[in-house]
Amino acid sequence: MGWDLSELIAKHDVPGAQVAVLADGEIRDEAAGVLSLRTRVEATTDSVFKIGSITKIWTATLIQQLVNDDLLDLDRPVRDCLPGFRLSDPAATESLTVRHLLTHTGGIDGNHFVDTGRNDDAIEKFVASLADADHLFPPGRVFSYSNSGYAVLGRLVEVLRGKPFNDVIRERLATPLGLSTVAADTYDAILHRAAVGHIETAGKLAPTKSWAVRYFSTPSGSHLAISARDLLEFVRPHLADPTLAGLREPQLESVPDFGGGVLGWGLGWMLYRDGVIGHTGVSKGQKAFLRVVPSAGVAMAVLTNSAGAEPLAHELFSTVLRDLAGVETAPLPVPPANPAPIDADRMCGTYRTTLYDIALTVDHDRAFLTYRPRKETAASLPGKRARRVEVVRLNDSAIITAEPKLNSHEVLSLIGSDGHGRARFLHNGAAAWRVT
Repeated sequence: MGWDLSELIAKHDVPGAQVAVLADGEIRDEAAGVLSLRTRVEATTDSVFKIGSITKIWTATLIQQLVNDDLLDLDRPVRDCLPGFRLSDPAATESLTVRHLLTHTGGIDGNHFVDTGRNDDAIEKFVASLADADHLFPPGRVFSYSNSGYAVLGRLVEVLRGKPFNDVIRERLATPLGLSTVAADTYDAILHRAAVGHIETAGKLAPTKSWAVRYFSTPSGSHLAISARDLLEFVRPHLADPTLAGLREPQLESVPDFGGGVLGWGLGWMLYRDGVIGHTGVSKGQKAFLRVVPSAGVAMAVLTNSAGAEPLAHELFSTVLRDLAGVETAPLPVPPANPAPIDADRMCGTYRTTLYDIALTVDHDRAFLTYRPRKETAASLPGKRARRVEVVRLNDSAIITAEPKLNSHEVLSLIGSDGHGRARFLHNGAAAWRVT
């Protein structure tokens, strides 16, 4: 298909990968490498890889089906369809809409972690727990990526369909589309050749020891696994069905730069330049990438079992989307060769999330982000303890990590104004607000 996948995974140190391309109505797919460095089981085209937050497009599709069936209105308050729904902010409870949730503008804390078990009531219990969670921003005010918001969407699906979320995934999407490799949960996954995620440990890639995070986050991307071919079979109706076309219409014309080339947001879909839509998903040492060019009828999925696979996916997209759809993929962000000094007066300060205080400081002409956990939850997360990261100025409104992590650099934007000439938010997809 124009590349040697075995050579590419070796070049980018990725244990295993699948690639599928939809063009001229046909899907071609390929797999290479192994599903786990421990078992050395071969990756095949019918293996399943976790797709992480690409699941949000599936959840958005289920929501659109409810709209099509006149069971839901995107602009009515969520509480109208969820009896007893309550947030810690009474005004937000009254005004939060489904559209807010789909576009990550609901203000719900994306770092609200609570273990609600693995039973069919896990999502219901999680949504109930939001009554005690911090509500960060008034609905409609700030774009801030929220997995928790998609859990609420999943609960809406359950209530309006009268079935657990995973049952709806199977009955409304997997079965009608003939998707044979969909693994909606762990019990499904063990019936397939399932990829295991890999993370860097002591300078070497090693398999992770767990499959997924808590079950409540299934609608946002914790469990769903699938083959690259079947992922594109899911995409196919999005290119042909006019009732699904609205999901890719721009809802947010611009979002802060957080390094992935995303310019705006639809209903579930990320919007890139030149009319490209898609999503990226990260889940327990696996990383998945989906890019679609609706105007050309072209789509491509790259599924991997490494959290550091972005350069691999970028190389593939850069070639295939150019050759098949005539669009150029934005380059991966890297630090400037001679970065300008940090604008200390506007950028420096301490920014807060529910889990961290993040201080941006300049020390002897070098800038650092220092993460200090605010809650025991943050301190206990792997790789999320107190840490210091060097950054440099990327442009007038963004900084970038000086050294790559997981083969890529993180971009954070400094946006808004606190009324005193200082940035109001430090933004890496989710917004941290200035406190000093």
